[in-house]
Amino acid sequence: MHGEYKVPGGKLVVVDVEVEDGLLRDVRVSGDFFLEPDEALADIDRALEGAPAEADAAALAARIEAALPPGAVLFGFSAQSVAVAVRRALARATDWRDYDWQLVHDAPQSPVLHMALDEVMTEEVALGRRPPTLRVWEWDRPAVIIGSFQSLRNEVDPEGVERHGVTVVRRISGGGAMFAEPKSTITYSLAVPQSLVSGLSFQDSYAYLDDWVLGALADMGIKAWYQPLNDIATEVGKVAGAAQKRLAAGQGAVLHHVTMSYDIDADKMVEVLRIGREKLSDKGTKSAKKRVDPLRRQTGLPREEVIARMIDSFRGRYGLTEGTVTDAEMARAQELVRTKFGTREWTARVP
Repeated sequence: MHGEYKVPGGKLVVVDVEVEDGLLRDVRVSGDFFLEPDEALADIDRALEGAPAEADAAALAARIEAALPPGAVLFGFSAQSVAVAVRRALARATDWRDYDWQLVHDAPQSPVLHMALDEVMTEEVALGRRPPTLRVWEWDRPAVIIGSFQSLRNEVDPEGVERHGVTVVRRISGGGAMFAEPKSTITYSLAVPQSLVSGLSFQDSYAYLDDWVLGALADMGIKAWYQPLNDIATEVGKVAGAAQKRLAAGQGAVLHHVTMSYDIDADKMVEVLRIGREKLSDKGTKSAKKRVDPLRRQTGLPREEVIARMIDSFRGRYGLTEGTVTDAEMARAQELVRTKFGTREWTARVP
């Protein structure tokens, strides 16, 4: 069995392993990482030899750490990342390059249709009827999108929403509320097979699925990193938030979507969202404005150019062909708008 794990912001770790009588055998760790002393690589292999195949990543990492010689230096990887690569090998996880990725970047859509398309397209990936897909959203109106488990009354200011003509919708993933206006944010979804994140913890899958965008930002001169659980941050503030939903249809699939701040109107945002003191305190800020750091200021590039460079970065890493929403997918999405996402029962399911 063969497993690979690209450490977010770090190096590639590769593990080849066999299982005999429930134990790991013939373990071989390799990669483009740095390790001192050289002999420590053999120590890592020996530490994993004979480990129970059902051991979780934490137990495997502990075996590795206990076997490393004093003063060993692991650069670009860690005992934990080796353990993750082992788990991915045992789970027969797939790699980004195992797929023919499709890009969907259509005309502006209503907020409620975006919610439905996310669910439909991810289900189609799970059922094997759609290839893994990167979908870049365009908004046709201002919107507040609340997380699946958030209270509508606690998160949204109805007077501000009405005053600014904002549509409120609820998505299927958890996480916090977001405010979007046409041309003010960059939002994208990844609909991927469950096997792509096999062997990864829920938390690790967030960083893993957005490692490509950190590279794209770096190419635009922005040093960004993942801030657990679901934020992308830079030295001057947060630039994006992510959310996920696992769907069990077919072989299973993961919906991972991200909203990035390009040029948010922070004054309007605090008028339509109830951003509580607790949340601001948790972020270490005194005002909501400081939590929004527009990509326009950091890149100096038009929004369309930022999106184009992100797409080019993804294509350069994994390949990407142009696609579109199929007629059948659109019909199903419109049905979900009518029966689910466009209903008061769904939007206010947590009052």
